[in-house]
Amino acid sequence: MTHKQSARELLSAAAVRDAARRMLRHAREERLIDWTVDDARLAPTADFVARVIRERYPTLDVPFHARWRHFVFSGRDLWREIESTHSWPDTAARARAAFDLAITSVLLDAGAGPGWRYRDALTGIEAARSEGLALASLRWFAAGGMSEAADDALRADAHSLKKLDASALHAAFQVDATNPLAGAEGRAQLLNRLGAAAESRPDLFATADVPRPGGLFDALVARAVNRSLPASMILDVLLDALGPIWRNRPALEGVSLGDCWPHPQGGFVPLHKLSQWLAYSLIEPLQAAGIAVHDIDGLTGLAEYRNGGLFLDMGALVPRDADAMTATHQVSDPFVVGWRSLTVALLDELAPLVRSRLGVSDEAFPLAKLLEGGTWAAGRVIARERRADGGPPLRIVSDGTVF
Repeated sequence: MTHKQSARELLSAAAVRDAARRMLRHAREERLIDWTVDDARLAPTADFVARVIRERYPTLDVPFHARWRHFVFSGRDLWREIESTHSWPDTAARARAAFDLAITSVLLDAGAGPGWRYRDALTGIEAARSEGLALASLRWFAAGGMSEAADDALRADAHSLKKLDASALHAAFQVDATNPLAGAEGRAQLLNRLGAAAESRPDLFATADVPRPGGLFDALVARAVNRSLPASMILDVLLDALGPIWRNRPALEGVSLGDCWPHPQGGFVPLHKLSQWLAYSLIEPLQAAGIAVHDIDGLTGLAEYRNGGLFLDMGALVPRDADAMTATHQVSDPFVVGWRSLTVALLDELAPLVRSRLGVSDEAFPLAKLLEGGTWAAGRVIARERRADGGPPLRIVSDGTVF
């Protein structure tokens, strides 16, 4: 097996799950340098998550964990309001626009920092963190801030994305000295690289239109069999298409590994958090266009600070060195890599426990619902109980492209 083949094997949801299980095995055998697992805390964690789900969704009608949830405020679906007033030539055009919005909005969603907020002039809504970032990106998109077409605002064209600069992002996200946004420069540069990637791969981004992120809709439709595809295929295409946009990431034989990091006891540990959340977010536009998506649990849980914080705050994950809780870490630090990978593995183990408490099957309640219902929400609840600012339990330096 060549190094390049090994690199490709790291670019899948299956690779994320395999590495996570390996890391969890090391932890349970007391062979992981930074972390131990307290299995006795999994049952109380499942109780807590099940309670949060029932409080938020009494009928258990939980949607998928996707960017679309962050466009809903007090029951108002702002994206649905926008798209319903637009004249679409066909369902494919609507899906490409939804892909454009989801891809750009997810890529802009890395942690905002505690001091940033967005005030929506149209509704008066004021929001922070992921919801604020979603609202800001939605309004920027809807205003035509990413479009080259004067008569079609609801698109993100590659050429426009390549030209965007930090000042445009600052204006769209209301950033100033009193409203700082973490990693603002990195976000703008990420969109620049997204535009460049779209132009460089017409086979993925421009089979039915000019180069744009939404062109990935057509690439996925082409891979569907009988208008159906597995959820893991969405991630496969995203990892192939978006690999060039990441900076300061490991690579093997010229292949960018993205959110995949070396660990002294686990080799390369793939996580692909942002790409997997994007994959979850593209399921609904595909379904709306008549493409069935199956095997949802082929994707994994997400290695981010709400899910990881849940296990840490509930005592299921325990750092070997208590001082690590107050130190500042890099995303690439083995301590952080281990924490994130163990989070993925424990989400797989938590899922059947929560389903049992709710009385639902795995088919009816895939990970995408557990995350939304769910572990992400429970992580936010427990964070507010543990810390006044509701922030993550660990201090991690972010360049605006991971969390």
